[in-house]
Amino acid sequence: MALVVALVAASCGTSRVVPITGRTQNLMVSDAEILSLSSQEYTKYMQAAKKSTNSANTAMVRRVGQRLASAVETYLKEKGYQSELSQYQWEFNLVQDQNVNAFCMPGGKIVVYEGLLPVTQDEASLAIVLGHEIAHAVAKHSAEQMSNQIKQQYGTQVLGGVMQAAGVSDGVTGLAQNVIQSGFKFRNLKYSRDHETEADHMGLIFAAMAGYDPHVAVTFWQRMAAASGGGNQSDIFSDHPSDAKRIAAIQNDLPEALTYYKPVASTSQSTSSSKKSSTAKKKTSSATKSSSSKKSGTGFKLTPVKK
Repeated sequence: MALVVALVAASCGTSRVVPITGRTQNLMVSDAEILSLSSQEYTKYMQAAKKSTNSANTAMVRRVGQRLASAVETYLKEKGYQSELSQYQWEFNLVQDQNVNAFCMPGGKIVVYEGLLPVTQDEASLAIVLGHEIAHAVAKHSAEQMSNQIKQQYGTQVLGGVMQAAGVSDGVTGLAQNVIQSGFKFRNLKYSRDHETEADHMGLIFAAMAGYDPHVAVTFWQRMAAASGGGNQSDIFSDHPSDAKRIAAIQNDLPEALTYYKPVASTSQSTSSSKKSSTAKKKTSSATKSSSSKKSGTGFKLTPVKK
């Protein structure tokens, strides 16, 4: 059966290399198909959702998101993924929902719940979350999971056909199909955990590319673990890795992320630097005036620094 499924996948799917990780994936749905479904579901969701009325927080989510999107698109262009850029129509929304969560639809439609912001606490930690969500879109995890389900359906159908051809009763065939479907569901949890881990890895690097310190990811996920009740220790029946495994993996990924990190001065730092520079120039101007000949009557005119 595994051979038949592999042959079907090979004949129908297309191979792609995931950016950053270099993992090869097999996709059996086209970008057009997945983006069409995504657009429909996203439109339905936003029609029912209530956008945040907090203009400052909404602006922050969009500012951080666009900064990340710009860095990611620059990276993809440099690495030969130019043809994929047209599928991203980035949109970042903050909605009135007190759940500690965020999600991303294929094509770059990202939603942040207001309940997440007390846990992120700052823009750098928010960048870790948005980088993770952007990574799901860039890695095409939705298309990959849909492709896996298609392959599994083929496998179940093939198994039924083989057993019927061998003269096995319908009852036994149906039981065998149920068993294998249960196995697929269990295995799909691991697919989800693997995708979450990959999104953590890629998102950490995307945040670093955008100038956010990747070190904050550790303390952010520690806060997330505390918010969820102290941290889950086992992930065998979960579609997400345990908090302990997640934090350990992020700590392991930090050296790689730091190779992409170029700090960007904050607005407050820039303002402070400008004020210091302006004060120094005034002192220099004053000293020059007093030491120069009084008959010249010429001083230095300072031109304000444009932000």
